Amino acid sequence: MTTPQQLFFLMREEYTLLFYMQCLLLGAIVGSFLGMVISRGPRLAQAQNDVLYHLSFPASYCHHCGHALSWWENIPVVSWFILRGRCNHCGEPIPRWLPGVEISNALLFCLMAMVFHHPTQIMAGWLLVSFLIILSVLDWQYFLLPDCFTLPLLWSGLLVNTFSGTVALQDAIIGAAAGYLFLWSLYWIFRLTLKKEALGYGDFKLLAALGAWLGWQALPYICLLASCIGLLFAAKSTRLNITLRFPFGSYLSFAGLWVFIFYHYGG
Repeated sequence: MTTPQQLFFLMREEYTLLFYMQCLLLGAIVGSFLGMVISRGPRLAQAQNDVLYHLSFPASYCHHCGHALSWWENIPVVSWFILRGRCNHCGEPIPRWLPGVEISNALLFCLMAMVFHHPTQIMAGWLLVSFLIILSVLDWQYFLLPDCFTLPLLWSGLLVNTFSGTVALQDAIIGAAAGYLFLWSLYWIFRLTLKKEALGYGDFKLLAALGAWLGWQALPYICLLASCIGLLFAAKSTRLNITLRFPFGSYLSFAGLWVFIFYHYGG
């Protein structure tokens, strides 16, 4: 009798193109859900015990006119092009980041399936990708890194490494503590010396979560890459003579994702 794991390897080896097309489709479908989660981010950040309720109700709707979306208006990526990027009811533009999230998640799901070979590794990668896309866009759009996403990401990282053994559990625990304490220390250094709050508590928790997933050894690479990305945006804003708030959580998410891929792929 064929086991699910044997079926997985058979599909991957014998029907490679179909396998990756399925990963793309699944990624786009999940990405559509992530877009809904992100659009409700500010409300979820304020919710305490009602997060699941706010995720479930109401059904998907236009945030301009409240029009409840039909099934054909909810098809990942395709609906945005059919509607020409506008609500079918009021004509207001649909944010471009919504199809961007769907496309990015689809491509990253496929990339995870290419990089990793074991089903549990691929699913762990999909979980990490989904959380990091939510957090990066939330911070970019609203400057929010809610506990309802950063803390589950941290605990899931510890659980994954408890059972998969990809990263030693001791390294994961140290990574979580070191990630939090490093940015917490920077926060207080800036606050006491420059009288500025350069970082938020959500950034501490996000780096702690990445430490839980990747271990303490990966933290210097994540911080270095995130800082370089931040410097590039700072240089651009200086050149354009504009003042911007910098969503460091978005840079951390991007850096953490690529360090995760190359860290494990190289290993």
